[in-house]
Amino acid sequence: MKFILNSKNLLDKLLILNGVINSSNTLPILDCFLLDIDGNELKITASDLETTISSTLEITSSDKGSIAVPSRMLIDILKAFPEQPLDFFVNENSTIDINSGAGVYSIAYALAKEYPQAVLIEDPQTATINSKILGKAISKTIFATGTDDLRPAMTGVLFQFSPSGLNFVATDAHKLVKYQRSDITSAEEIDFIVPKKPLNVLKGILSTLDIEVVISFNQTNAIFTFEDYVLMCRLVDATYPKYENVIPKDNPNKAIIDRSKLLSSVKCVSIFANKTTKQVALKFTGNEINLSSEDVDYSNKADERLNCNYEGQDTKIGFNAKYLAEMISNLSSEEINFEFSLLNRAAILTPIDDQDDQEKILMLIMPSLIN
Repeated sequence: MKFILNSKNLLDKLLILNGVINSSNTLPILDCFLLDIDGNELKITASDLETTISSTLEITSSDKGSIAVPSRMLIDILKAFPEQPLDFFVNENSTIDINSGAGVYSIAYALAKEYPQAVLIEDPQTATINSKILGKAISKTIFATGTDDLRPAMTGVLFQFSPSGLNFVATDAHKLVKYQRSDITSAEEIDFIVPKKPLNVLKGILSTLDIEVVISFNQTNAIFTFEDYVLMCRLVDATYPKYENVIPKDNPNKAIIDRSKLLSSVKCVSIFANKTTKQVALKFTGNEINLSSEDVDYSNKADERLNCNYEGQDTKIGFNAKYLAEMISNLSSEEINFEFSLLNRAAILTPIDDQDDQEKILMLIMPSLIN
């Protein structure tokens, strides 16, 4: 069996699919790419059992067959080549020869029958979303997901379909992001939780595309199909917390703040914060915010003033600077609306502009007790 294809095209594809492969696997075969040759089409698959992604490339061949090739070695040798056509020869002695014209390189392969087969989804429901919308929704929410395995629901992003629209929600109990689309609806209410890993892979691919993505799903799995990619993942088997209950509805203290200036101030002042708490205090007085932090153990202290348009009582409230900076960074408007009520209740950040009529984004951050 033999086939010919461009080295750069193959490498670009493998680097994307490689995002699914774990650095250490319980099954050695999962360290490999599955190569499935069928005439002029090469299908490449990568999997970690929980997430499986495949894509196709055009090749020059008249053969048919499948092998599993070690991913790390194949990527490393392709990185060493300049762009050129490569001849691949699959030998019966369990090696595959790569002929670059300047030399021949042999890699041992495994039998394709050892590679785990993807699970078929029976009677799936489907939805179609534009890749730009899906990519934006993922990038706006994924940073707020948690890492605590004891709270599995929070380790993924909630996809929530309803007749009124589509919500994407992520939280780690310290911060929460809700991204809404009113132009994508469903006749019935459906929700499922997609793990962080497949979403990171999707985000990297979708960032350069403007196509339709078909999502097929049931209670246990979801498949994302677009262009020449098919990504299947196991959904998080957990019930998402009732996040609406923690979003405060009445917030008498409101400030309109320049986003970039606030982000710069938070980053600057946080350098002097306690390394454990990372706390930055925001004191709202009149049309001014005073940002301050202190690390008593090392006598480090910082104060900075920032103008804003504030309505409410003079108040001082503290936040984890890392979480606050993450949220401000993921808002893209020139100005943001900052709302809060009591010092022990969540504050809300929303963009003032830079949104179309069909989308809404809300970010929530829990305060920290000021010492």
